[in-house]
Amino acid sequence: MSNINLIIEERPRNIGNFMVGRLLPFKDKRMVGPFIFIDHMGPVSLSEKENMDIPPHPHIGLSTLTYLFEGAIMHRDSLGTEVEIKPGQVNWMTAGSGIVHSERTPGYLRHSDKTLHGLQIWVALPKDHEDMACSFYHADEEDLPQWTEGDIRYRLIAGTYAGKAAPVPVYSPLYLLEIKSSTEQTLHLGSELYGEAGLYILEGSVTGEGHTFEPRQLLVAKDARLCTFTMAPGTTIYIFGGEPLPEDRLIYWNFVATDHEHIDKAKEKWKAQDFVPVPGETGFVPLPPEPSNLKIK
Repeated sequence: MSNINLIIEERPRNIGNFMVGRLLPFKDKRMVGPFIFIDHMGPVSLSEKENMDIPPHPHIGLSTLTYLFEGAIMHRDSLGTEVEIKPGQVNWMTAGSGIVHSERTPGYLRHSDKTLHGLQIWVALPKDHEDMACSFYHADEEDLPQWTEGDIRYRLIAGTYAGKAAPVPVYSPLYLLEIKSSTEQTLHLGSELYGEAGLYILEGSVTGEGHTFEPRQLLVAKDARLCTFTMAPGTTIYIFGGEPLPEDRLIYWNFVATDHEHIDKAKEKWKAQDFVPVPGETGFVPLPPEPSNLKIK
């Protein structure tokens, strides 16, 4: 990738049931466009006695995007949504002023061995949308724009790219693009990208500026318009980014906001359990201790 500004290595984080690889936020690059949080989840093998069980927890000021490579997750939220996400599908949940959801292994998989692998992503909402009503959107694999150019396969997961638009309802200019190559290919994507751009390598390798980059690395470009790189055979990458938001963001736990007032209000509301509950759920994730620094830019 030409004009590489930063290389971010995955950092291990424990989310309870298993370890994930944290990509964003990073100390030297808190956001890429409106993307404020990215975890590479797995691949993890769970036995018949192990399951993903993330009890109800709240969000404000963001949209969450779940995209799986393997496995399945049952999503339930305070809107009454109950939907299973499978590989190639998209769960897009917009928190706005507040939503609560749980994520669990589906019932039919809870007593068998299984694998879970995917991406968990947060996209910060623009300031004039951070108090919007919450919503949920599920896209099946066939709903997403997909096309081939020679030995390269493209899938637009969210946003807009090259005149194509994914169906998920985004609220600022952005893109999340999956690219797979079966042979060595050199790509020149800069003319279709905008804002800030990041390139995440899931498998295979990418060469740029005389250097080869491996899986679990995130490359951040200095200028998205100069995005050029070579993919090795059998490589899968994700290009994401978009127009940066003009204001700084605060992040505390699952809350993202432009000011402390929104964060403090959400904290007190969750302590009092005043968020709308998830139907059929009884437990919840308690509010964690206060971090020393909330500022995310």
